[in-house]
Amino acid sequence: MASVKLPGVVASGIARVNFELKSFFGDPAAVVFTLVFPVLLLVVFGSVFTDSEMPGGVSFSQYFTAGMIASGVLYTAFQGLVINLAQERQDGTLKRLGGTPMPKSAFFVGKIGLYAVLYVAQVAILLGIGIALFGLSLPDSAFKWFTFVWISVVSLVAWTLLGVAFSVVPKSSRAASAIVTPIVLVLQFTSGVFFVYNELPEWMQQFAAVFPLKWMSQGMRSVFLPETYETAEVGGGWELPMVALVLGLWALVGLVLALAFFRWTPRGQR
Repeated sequence: MASVKLPGVVASGIARVNFELKSFFGDPAAVVFTLVFPVLLLVVFGSVFTDSEMPGGVSFSQYFTAGMIASGVLYTAFQGLVINLAQERQDGTLKRLGGTPMPKSAFFVGKIGLYAVLYVAQVAILLGIGIALFGLSLPDSAFKWFTFVWISVVSLVAWTLLGVAFSVVPKSSRAASAIVTPIVLVLQFTSGVFFVYNELPEWMQQFAAVFPLKWMSQGMRSVFLPETYETAEVGGGWELPMVALVLGLWALVGLVLALAFFRWTPRGQR
């Protein structure tokens, strides 16, 4: 009897991405929270502080847009993923998938593909709103666009892996939302997203410098803010090599933690 050849990782991964996208866009609440919420924050903060001017002639709305684009990775690849995985673990979806012939790596390819698409969509919407309402200036050089791409890619990898690892902490999707939302808010408040980073207390700056969002935000400022603002940074410059180093280290940490702690079943079950 001839054996049935199962699809490989690539084919299974592509199929899984398509499934994840259909499932996500079939849930209006998830779409609104993921894609609309950051836009609402940009409109509110950008409108309130529309006349505020910062060093180098930079408007607060331009500064805030750079931070919200960095936060987009945090919203999608970390917060959204943690809640999603906690729900799928709770309702038995992960256990069923873990017992199928599908390559387990294809499952994670599907998640990465989903949140990569969502991040691109979110950035496109934020840039469109920023240009239309606040006169946002787009990057004016190939180097800045290249910087934007590599920061986005490394950040997506790092936060996705951290989300996979952290998803084992909450016991349910409701608990996941309650646990991960404060973490996201604390990182945003301390990393120069809602407030200008160099105006925060020194201890807060040191705390934020341990985590990826501060460096993602700084990297995005190098892309969307003019060179005249560079000297206003705490380190006196964009520090892109340090941005790459910190994000790369967190991606490695996320990989180690994900391999060590991710579970297909709830704690206490096999």
